[in-house]
Amino acid sequence: MQKLTNPSLLLLRNEEELTGQHILVINHQRDGFLSELKQLAVQATISAFSYDFAAHQAATKIAGINSYVSHSLPALNDVDLIIYYYPKSKPEAQMMFDNIRALCSDKTRLLVVGENKGGVKSAEKQLQDKCEAHYKLDSAKHCILYEFAQLQPEAHFDIASYRQTFTIAVAGQQFEAVSVPGVFNHGKLDVGTKLLLENLELPAHGSMLDFGCGAGIIATFVLNQSPKIRFSCLDVNALALYACEQTLNLNGHKAELVLSDGLKQLKGRFDAIISNPPFHTGIKTDYDIAEGFIQGAAAHMNKGAQLHIVANSFLKYPPLIEARFGHCDIQVKNTKFAVYRARLN
Repeated sequence: MQKLTNPSLLLLRNEEELTGQHILVINHQRDGFLSELKQLAVQATISAFSYDFAAHQAATKIAGINSYVSHSLPALNDVDLIIYYYPKSKPEAQMMFDNIRALCSDKTRLLVVGENKGGVKSAEKQLQDKCEAHYKLDSAKHCILYEFAQLQPEAHFDIASYRQTFTIAVAGQQFEAVSVPGVFNHGKLDVGTKLLLENLELPAHGSMLDFGCGAGIIATFVLNQSPKIRFSCLDVNALALYACEQTLNLNGHKAELVLSDGLKQLKGRFDAIISNPPFHTGIKTDYDIAEGFIQGAAAHMNKGAQLHIVANSFLKYPPLIEARFGHCDIQVKNTKFAVYRARLN
């Protein structure tokens, strides 16, 4: 178990505020806070919600915690305390605040905690007209803890109303994609994926996987070109899989959708694996996800299958790929990104 993060430490030093009969913790950290909360509120029903499947998996292992993962909050009754760890995406936070207001009653207290550099100060502006009272309860370790009381209820929450459709034009193709707040590079094609697609050579059939699929842009591009391919899309984020499914549907395609912590929930083998792997967890740089993916990818590849990766040029992926596959071909490289390819012999 990781040590407590600064937002969690700030919450626990205000333990007198962490009281309720039905408590919901949103966007929780994998740091032991939920265990500490259960010890403080022994008689309370405690639920945890995250868009992140890995965080959900961690929460399911804690006795007395009901954990949920989805693109929208579960329909819980009589929630009197909500604790929300503010995310790095302000649009995601705004969407969640609307979702919270559709769940809460006039008796629900909302605590919002986060790091200054993560933008938690925006919570006041986002909610000041949506509540009767709000307070800055505490600040320490470059974090702030707010309370919002008597939130104005939202009659209904439907994530479909937050969908953004945008046009992708790359490598001779043009198609529409769908995204929602909180999905990687929301509402546009990132330059790394663009470089990858411009330098992607794939067979016309077989089975393929996009690891960290985001809004499904890679899958749609490939299926537009080769509709006979059996495609699987994997992501740790339930919002990403929702957006991916919408993008595929919009373009008349279908794929297997896999919500997974790294490769742990993945089954089967593929003729090609494609990825723009993530290297952030929250606002912190985290190479473990990509490193674990490179180490584990071969176990899900058929003989002769290819691995295609785009990554920031400064990330030291070639040695990792060479160590696992024996070689690493650099397809193209510029000052910001590089596209790597390896074959399983």
